[in-house]
Amino acid sequence: MSELASGEIVKLQVTSQEGSKWILQHNTTEISLNASEAPENLQVDDTIEVFLFVDRRGNLSATTALPTIQKGTYGWAKVIKVSEKEGAFVDIGTSKEVQVKAEDLPKIKELWPVNGDHLYMTLRTDKDGQLFGRLATEDRVEELYIDAPTTLFNQNIQARPYRLLPIGTFLLSVPENYRIFVHQSERTEEPRLGQDLTVRIIDTKEDGSLNGSLLPRNHERLGDDAESIFRYLNDVGGKMPFTDKSTPEEIQEMFSMSKAAFKRALGKLMKEGKIVQADGWTQLKL
Repeated sequence: MSELASGEIVKLQVTSQEGSKWILQHNTTEISLNASEAPENLQVDDTIEVFLFVDRRGNLSATTALPTIQKGTYGWAKVIKVSEKEGAFVDIGTSKEVQVKAEDLPKIKELWPVNGDHLYMTLRTDKDGQLFGRLATEDRVEELYIDAPTTLFNQNIQARPYRLLPIGTFLLSVPENYRIFVHQSERTEEPRLGQDLTVRIIDTKEDGSLNGSLLPRNHERLGDDAESIFRYLNDVGGKMPFTDKSTPEEIQEMFSMSKAAFKRALGKLMKEGKIVQADGWTQLKL
């Protein structure tokens, strides 16, 4: 075994116990392990597997809680704290939280992850041995994603964004690791980095990747649009100066939907006997 380094999983021999710490040794290097983390039956001369990290005092220390992500491997880490100055801190399965620096997160802070989101990343160490998280690059994702079956067409799957661009959102499915692209036209708003999402698959590609949508299916969307109009009518006293003759601009400004979608929703409400139109007005049917 070469020199010990932060971020490694190694097997070390127990040489002694000093108060609340066990002392582990490799050649002439001694590493401390908190007794609270050690197995109850641990004894001197036992060999134990530990994860190495640099503590707040700058000393190389050990923990028996092994990380879910290591240097050279990639995976999802749960965000447990976010700081505007420092970035995000994630749980990698050990007693040591890991920082993903602010400069590695989106420039638009509204797109930063929040507590409970997950980041697709690997572990790195700086010159002092301190651990930090590095987000996966597109080149690395190209190497790691799993080819998706064509049977996923029109199915809903769970996924998280790993890359955000103005043209669209790149995601990986959980837990399969299928690579998905959602064009900006297939979403109502840009999701956060690492946000848990339900994606509808709208195309399967020859390279094994997928195209997805964050919009509801047409019949689901129609129901949402009709409900939005019905709720608005109730809020304004049952009558509104908007009909299927209103301009697209008026409809978009008031209801944030296209004229075609507005007309379909009105048709649904009229078919259900909930509204009537007359003299340039739409009103609830008494």
